[in-house]
Amino acid sequence: MQDIRLRAGTAALLSLAAFTSVTGAIIVFFWWLAFSRPLQVLRKMRMVIPAIILILFFSFILEITGGGGIAYCLRMTIIILVGAWVYSGYHQGDFLKLGTWLLGKKTGFDLGMIAEMGMQSLDMMVSDFSRIRQAQELKGIRWGIRSLVPACSILIRDALRLADETAELLAIRGYTHGGSYCPVFETPKKDIIAVIAALCMGIIAFIPVSEFFILYH
Repeated sequence: MQDIRLRAGTAALLSLAAFTSVTGAIIVFFWWLAFSRPLQVLRKMRMVIPAIILILFFSFILEITGGGGIAYCLRMTIIILVGAWVYSGYHQGDFLKLGTWLLGKKTGFDLGMIAEMGMQSLDMMVSDFSRIRQAQELKGIRWGIRSLVPACSILIRDALRLADETAELLAIRGYTHGGSYCPVFETPKKDIIAVIAALCMGIIAFIPVSEFFILYH
């Protein structure tokens, strides 16, 4: 989706529907297959696979200790896929447009700028993750949980260091609050079709099919 307003709203609706129930997660997965261009999403967001592996690990522990791990794994996996779809369609300035459009040139601008910096950090983490994986493969290290944990710790440490440096830079330049920005949005017809489909999926997820027959009678 080119319109960040529709993309963010659709992602929020789909994530809520997927988290609500297993049925909702399955329905959202079909939407994801139909509208998100799965191969392109997975190719651009390669950290999806390690994230799903971690979810599988914790879900297994949950299943053997208290039960419910399978349902949790399914719901969280679909939410991760929705998040990957949002990231794959991101263009620089999208969240700054969204924040300013929603909440104005003060609070909205600040929140949008924070989101933009977060997306920048995520983009750097994805690139660094690919380089770390390539370096480990060259050293003959097999990719798995043992190699994933050190890689994630490096990525988190670098992200925190970048956030600290960015905050210092903004303080040095005298940034305090708000800014001037005039967002412009493009809304093609295919975005509207995808949103309508997401709304239908959300209705089915929140209202069981049997309820429709009750309302009909």
